[in-house]
Amino acid sequence: MKYIIIVVIVLLALFIGGLVIRRKHNVVIQRLEKEKMEIQHYPIFEELTKVKALNMNGQTEEMFEHWRNMWTEVIDVHVIKIDSMLFDAEEYIDRFKFKKASMIEREIEEYIAKCEQNKAQILNELDELIGSEEKNRIEVEHLKDQYRAARKTLLAHQHSFGPALGALEKKVEQFVPKFEQYDALTVEGNYLQAREIVLALNNEASDLFHLLNEVPSLLTHIQTKIPTAIHELRNGQREMEEQAYYLRHLELTEYLNKIEKELDILKEQLANLEIEIVEPRIYEINDEIDHYYDLLEKEVIAKNYVDRNCESTFSILSEVLHTTREVGNEAIYVQNSYHLTDKEAEIPKIGLKQLEIIQKRYELLLARVHEEKSAYSSLQEELIEISEEIERIQEEQEQFSNRLKNLRIDENKARAQLDNLKRLLQETDRQLNKANIPGVPEEMDARLEEAEEQLFIVMQSLQEVPLNMQLVQSNLQNAKHCIQEVNRHAKEMIENVMLIEHMIQYGNRYRATNTRVHELLLDAEEAFKQYRYIKALEDAAAAVEQAEPGAIKRIEELVQEELYARQG
Repeated sequence: MKYIIIVVIVLLALFIGGLVIRRKHNVVIQRLEKEKMEIQHYPIFEELTKVKALNMNGQTEEMFEHWRNMWTEVIDVHVIKIDSMLFDAEEYIDRFKFKKASMIEREIEEYIAKCEQNKAQILNELDELIGSEEKNRIEVEHLKDQYRAARKTLLAHQHSFGPALGALEKKVEQFVPKFEQYDALTVEGNYLQAREIVLALNNEASDLFHLLNEVPSLLTHIQTKIPTAIHELRNGQREMEEQAYYLRHLELTEYLNKIEKELDILKEQLANLEIEIVEPRIYEINDEIDHYYDLLEKEVIAKNYVDRNCESTFSILSEVLHTTREVGNEAIYVQNSYHLTDKEAEIPKIGLKQLEIIQKRYELLLARVHEEKSAYSSLQEELIEISEEIERIQEEQEQFSNRLKNLRIDENKARAQLDNLKRLLQETDRQLNKANIPGVPEEMDARLEEAEEQLFIVMQSLQEVPLNMQLVQSNLQNAKHCIQEVNRHAKEMIENVMLIEHMIQYGNRYRATNTRVHELLLDAEEAFKQYRYIKALEDAAAAVEQAEPGAIKRIEELVQEELYARQG
């Protein structure tokens, strides 16, 4: 009985599963049926009737027949085939042969997709044909207007086109046979071929109007503007040469002769409408001419500069020569009192040699100016270089002269600093004596002796002749560092001694009740007697902290107040 129930349950489950799958397939079949009906009832033939508004000849008639045949095949062949396949699929579904049903469904989808592709192709080609006819009609009317405008322009402004007139007229008249060809193709219903003619005419019209706009301007440059500029450059060159300008280095005459010959070639190329060659070259020539104008202007500016600065440069050179000689004499005198390095002592000598070379360069420059056989731009560059060199040497000599003058000032400052360091060391010694400490540790004595030694070294270096200020400054820095360190350590030691005394006094009140405090204070007192103040401070601090945590901070504040009062 148990097995019978299981079998029944399994069979029931299989049956229910089959029903679910069959329902899914039925949904697919319904969808495919709907898609088939949409294709079958799509009004393609109504869309095709739009073509009848066109000339039903040639290409249009061929395309119309092709589309009609294509859609007839879809309806009479493919749709019928889909109907048959849908019927087969439904039978397989009813008989629970789902695998075969799925295969047929995929085939139906492929057929439907092919039918949709055919529909899309027909509609796209139809839109293209009808759109081509409308675009052609509008654009051709515009092209004809442009053609008429171009003819009027050529007739009204013949002189503006010069030798290019014949080629332009020929180019304009080439539109006529193409218009005729377009009309013929349109009458024959070959709208797509006519579209190609229209597109070609659009490109040609664009080129033509570019030529009509550019040729007059380019011709004006070739016949008027550039020849005028050449004439002006020749006159300018002649006038400047009469005023003693040297311009041979520009090779202006050779360039202008070459351009005059080239203009004839450009004119011929323009007559042949080779605008892609002529146009960029005209721009280049204009840039070249502007460059020559700039070069002539540069020569005028350079002459003004040379005329204005030649004599003043000589005056400055003479002044710097005089100053450098004085600095050299001053250096010799200063060397009797102060030590100068070999490099420093050579500064005036090197400066004089450099100035002598510059003086020769200036004399050569002056000769070139008088000969009038050098370009002023070249003379200007040389004069600027000479001026810059003089300025550099002048700055070097001024810096060295200031260095010599500062040696006496530096000496006085060094002696004043030495006196200050002596006073600071004396004050440090006075503070140690006044502090009434048990004694001075050996380390502090050694520091004091070293400080005295550093002061002696500074005094010795200040007594040398000639005086070496670099050595003095170095010794002074060493002494300053040493004495400041001694002073800092002395203040720190005095403060530590005060802290130790106050901590021992503070801790005494706990000796009787706290054995550990008593022991630490004994150690602190013993270290204090031996001048071991750091050890004494550590033991005393430990004792106070043992007796009363936090008391150290109050003691430190009290000591700081006492120190401040003493300083006040």
